[in-house]
Amino acid sequence: MKILTLALFAALVFVSCNQRKLVSGINPEAFYKKVDGKQVELFTLRNKSGMEMSVTNYGGRIVSLMVPDRSGKLEDIVLGYDRLSGYLTSTEQYFGAAIGRYGNRIANGLFKLDNLDYKLAINNTPNSLHGGIKGFSSKIWNAVQNGDNELELTLVSPDMDEGYPGELSVMIIYRLTEKNEVAIFYSAKTTKPTVINLTNHTYFNLHGAGNGDILDHILYLNADKYTPVNSTLIPTGTIEQVKGSPFDFTTPVAVGTRINDKNEQLAFGLGYDHNFVLNKTKDGEKVSLAAVVSDPISGRYMEVYTNEPGIQFYCGNFLKGKEIGKGNKPYNFRSALCLETQHFPDSPNHPEFPTVVLRPGAIYSSACVYKFSVK
Repeated sequence: MKILTLALFAALVFVSCNQRKLVSGINPEAFYKKVDGKQVELFTLRNKSGMEMSVTNYGGRIVSLMVPDRSGKLEDIVLGYDRLSGYLTSTEQYFGAAIGRYGNRIANGLFKLDNLDYKLAINNTPNSLHGGIKGFSSKIWNAVQNGDNELELTLVSPDMDEGYPGELSVMIIYRLTEKNEVAIFYSAKTTKPTVINLTNHTYFNLHGAGNGDILDHILYLNADKYTPVNSTLIPTGTIEQVKGSPFDFTTPVAVGTRINDKNEQLAFGLGYDHNFVLNKTKDGEKVSLAAVVSDPISGRYMEVYTNEPGIQFYCGNFLKGKEIGKGNKPYNFRSALCLETQHFPDSPNHPEFPTVVLRPGAIYSSACVYKFSVK
């Protein structure tokens, strides 16, 4: 009886420890619910440096990311909600989400592939945005946690899902490394020729989520060129030099320095919401530095690496303070920035852009690494 009692006590202690609230303060039970007949959960990754990252399989979303400042204080630096209901009802659909089948916009929801015309769902009039009305950000992914620092998500998107051809089998791996990196690896295969452009839509504020705006964040982009857009944020097809314009971040500069300049491109996006053409070596498949963001107040320093040809820099121009996030904090205008590694917007309609076509027998592969340190 004594042995049984001790065993029961140990089991209760184990359960209690694993049900405790996270460093972020989020209660995983607030995410435990069935949606569309599938179980949603919250998964937490940790490394030996004390960083903590929580991901839900609802939309493959990064829910929280605890990162130390120069004094070692941990702060959650990504926008989002502390319960599933926030994501289900939010007017901002993409906080922390995995984006697919096609990240960014496709003009008028139309494209041609192998002489066949395809019509996509219109959800950002007059265009299709981030995979359509119910893209990957709204899907319930199958999830397997591999140890303390890795989460594997898989999804099968049926043929003609949101108008895209081919049954697409997708895997995303989130890894929190001992080098304080959030590494995201994407792979996919298809049963028919299709187009694909996967990315992640995490909103970062290195002050901490909901702690003011990001206009004082210092940004470097490893990009001498960008793709100008029309009034509906579709690329015109030209590729222009950033030198001499508000889009020149080849020398680190505060995000807010030129954001209110009189400039047609800034007017179209209400600020920055543009794809930058990354400076790549001849071997464009290798992961290389794409961007660096730093916060002079906290000392947090984030480097972005990718094998993708482009990166979308968006600075929260459509946040309006209506979204009340974690800690009951409103997410106000320009209170976060996104750095989405990607192929270019509307590439299916621009043969001059790097191709986004995936064919049966081929494997789509993409990588994005957010590396954190302090300066």
